[in-house]
Amino acid sequence: MCMVPKTDSENTGSAAEVRRPTSLADAAELDAFVDDADTAVIEFYTDGCGICASMEPVLGNVARELDIAVATVNPRDDPPLVERFDVRSVPLFVLFVDGEPVARRAEGFIPGDDLTEWITDRLA
Repeated sequence: MCMVPKTDSENTGSAAEVRRPTSLADAAELDAFVDDADTAVIEFYTDGCGICASMEPVLGNVARELDIAVATVNPRDDPPLVERFDVRSVPLFVLFVDGEPVARRAEGFIPGDDLTEWITDRLA
């Protein structure tokens, strides 16, 4: 599967088209979310993490640009997620394809272009 970023003319739209990450409460919601999407990116975050909060609009822009599902989950709300996804630092981004995790990235703030490239490179 190859995701191609939209061109500038395709990116023009109203504020109503702004996509925000879906907030997931626990592992059951995460599993249902990734099972319903061909491609999804999940950001693991914690409350009080400024970098995590600053990634939310970036994640929304990437979702709109690539037309993929994005969500956030706080693993402290469901501790088994920490072990299941080996969360050692946040933000942690996990890319899912067909419900399965295929890549992960935990490097602090990631600019939108870098995140888009990371996703498209793994879907090529």
